[in-house]
Amino acid sequence: MDLARSLAEDEFKPSRTHLATASTGLLPLSAARAVHEAVDAAAAGTPPDMFGARDAARASFARLVGVPATRVATGSSVATFTGLIAAALPDGAEVLTAEGDFSSLVNPFHVRPGVTVRTVPLERIAEHVTGTTALVAVSAVQSADGRRADLAAVREAARAHGARTLVDASQAAGWDTFEAGAYDYTVAVGFKWLLAPKGTAFLTVPREPGALPPLLAGWVAGDSPFDSCYGPVTGLAPDARRYDESPAPLVWTGAQHALALLERIGTEAIGAHDVALADRFRERLTRAGHAPVPAPGSAIVSVPGLGERAAALGERGITVSDRAGMLRAAFHLYNTESDVDRLVAALDG
Repeated sequence: MDLARSLAEDEFKPSRTHLATASTGLLPLSAARAVHEAVDAAAAGTPPDMFGARDAARASFARLVGVPATRVATGSSVATFTGLIAAALPDGAEVLTAEGDFSSLVNPFHVRPGVTVRTVPLERIAEHVTGTTALVAVSAVQSADGRRADLAAVREAARAHGARTLVDASQAAGWDTFEAGAYDYTVAVGFKWLLAPKGTAFLTVPREPGALPPLLAGWVAGDSPFDSCYGPVTGLAPDARRYDESPAPLVWTGAQHALALLERIGTEAIGAHDVALADRFRERLTRAGHAPVPAPGSAIVSVPGLGERAAALGERGITVSDRAGMLRAAFHLYNTESDVDRLVAALDG
């Protein structure tokens, strides 16, 4: 972790104790500088290349989650991509989801006419897959409390019953050794553990992109976008680029540098660091008489009944989250053991 600590010291200079990566990650200084330079260039009439930074970020994300870049589409939000998948489902399809999962993952299926959504406890989702299930949609790590889904069991159950899988990796990609290629579809926002600006998101699709109609295809979905500006796009990209949204160059400039930093350190090292801090916090909480939600191996720790303390902690320079009545702390690259100790002391004070 020496490399990670060294880079974290160079790349992050927070003015507060930031323990809310599950809400928003900190932008690395190298990414912030690149965005400032891109803004200045745009103001001077020489804006950054529209596609270069986005494609570099796509390639970095693909390597981080273990798939070819040809399977990765880029966009602005998880809800847009899940809505695309929901729209492609046939009438009468059943979607299986977990109770309390994040709205951007599940709501597109609830508002899709003709689709039935069945919701079950996270711990039992694999056993509830049946022959009538068309799609299992679940977060790798729960946003509210950090619980991890048994993705191996979900994958095997879906395969046994002929169902497809959609995994939201928004709370996993960037610290967990998440393998996107094991699932039909995955989605993830860039502004949490991936440390990119808001307005960045990723979708991974099957090797054969024809399984998902490109219903949102605009000119950037063309194999040669600048030759696809007028009239119907006659030559869609042969890979996941056909699902791309038109890129916002400034945010993708930041994403390019943020994901390059994560690649340089490595997900395994980051995950070990993050989980060690989370485990330290759980142990200190237990000793103090609190009962955090059991979430072994997670970088997110949630404590029932303490959510209302978040505002007061914020006034003391400690940023945590209040989610579903729980105090949620999320540990990442820029956090240290002293951050854990400061939070515990503040809760006990």
